[in-house]
Amino acid sequence: MSSDSGHTQSAPPRTLLTGFPGFLGSALIKRLLDRGDGPIACLVQSQYREQAQRRAAQLTEDGEEIQLYEGDITEPDIGLGDAFDSLTSVTELYHLAAVYDLAVDASLAEAVNVGGTEHVLDVAETLEVERFHYVSTCYVSGRYDGLFTGSDLQEGQSFNNHYERTKFEAEVAVQERMAEGLPATIYRPAIVVGDSESGETRKYDGPYYMLRLLLAQPVACSVLTSIPGASDAELNVVPRDYVVDGIAHLSDHEDTIGEVYQLCDPGPLSVPAFVDALADAAGHRVVSVPGPKSAMKSLLNTLEAGGLPAESATLDYLDHPTRYACPKTTAAFAGTDIECPPFETYVDELVDFVRENPDIRDQAMQ
Repeated sequence: MSSDSGHTQSAPPRTLLTGFPGFLGSALIKRLLDRGDGPIACLVQSQYREQAQRRAAQLTEDGEEIQLYEGDITEPDIGLGDAFDSLTSVTELYHLAAVYDLAVDASLAEAVNVGGTEHVLDVAETLEVERFHYVSTCYVSGRYDGLFTGSDLQEGQSFNNHYERTKFEAEVAVQERMAEGLPATIYRPAIVVGDSESGETRKYDGPYYMLRLLLAQPVACSVLTSIPGASDAELNVVPRDYVVDGIAHLSDHEDTIGEVYQLCDPGPLSVPAFVDALADAAGHRVVSVPGPKSAMKSLLNTLEAGGLPAESATLDYLDHPTRYACPKTTAAFAGTDIECPPFETYVDELVDFVRENPDIRDQAMQ
C-alpha cells in the first residue's frame, strides 16, 4: 500500500473508490469528503500515480483524507496483494473505473469493463460492504428502438460498439449480485460533457469531436456530416456537475439501495437542434452534407488520418433510435435543487472551454 505524498495514514479508510483521478471520480470524491465519508482509499493505476498525487493535494490540506493504493481492477483482488488487508475498515465502495472510448477494441473493453467490474464486485463481497455504488451508462440500452428507463436492461438489443456491449455485460453482473443480496445502487449517466458553469472537462470525446471539427473550419462555412435518421434522433447530453450532484444525493440515502437511476436529460435536443446550438455558440455557419452512414464514416476516417478531430464511431449516435426517461430519478430529486439544465443554457461555456484549452487529449481514461 502507498499513501499520497508518503504521509502516514492516521485513520483507516471508510470508503474505497475506483476511477481516481478521472473526470467524474475527482469531482465526486470532493463531495464525499465534504460530507464526512473519508478517509477515502483510491485505487490508482501506477501510470496515473503522480497525477493522482497532484489531484489529492488540491483536494485536501493534510493529505490523509485521500489514501492512494496502486492496483489494477483487471487483476484479482484488484491488484493490491498484501495491501488488501488494510481495507477491512471499508464500508462503502464506489466503482467508476472503466474504459470510456467508443472505438475501444473488444479485448481491452472486456478486460476492464467486464472482468474489472467482476473483480471489484468480488472485493465488495469480501469486504462485506454496506453499500456498493456502480456508475453504469444509459447506453447499456444499445440500439433499443423505443423508450428506455431504469427498469429496462436485457431487452435483446444490439450495440453500437464494444464500449456499450461491455458496459451492458458489466451492469448485468452487478444486477445479478444485487439479486443475490449485494446492497447496491446503479447510476446511469447519459453522454457526460463538461461542467455547466465552467465548461471544464478532462477529455474531448463524443460530442466534442463534432465541436472541434466545427472549430477547425472557417466561420463563414463549416461542413458537418448528416446521415439518414438524424432528424428523428435525440442526443442526450448531461453536464458533469449534474451527474456528480445526482450521485452524491442518491448515495446519501438508504432508500436508494437496490435501485437503478438514469441521470439523463428529460428534455434532450434532437440531433439537428443540437448541431444548431453548437453552431450558434461557436458563431459558425454550418452546412450539413448528407449521405449514407457508411460513406460518412469513410469520410471521417479520412479526415482523422489527415489530423483533424474526427471519430467515425460518433456517427452511430446521430441516428440512435433510443429515447431515455428518468421518472424515478426525477421523483428522487423532488424537493432539491438538482435538475438537468437545458443544453442551450451551458453550451457557450463548453465552447469557450474548448477554445481556451485546445490541447486536452481524447485518451480513454475516465
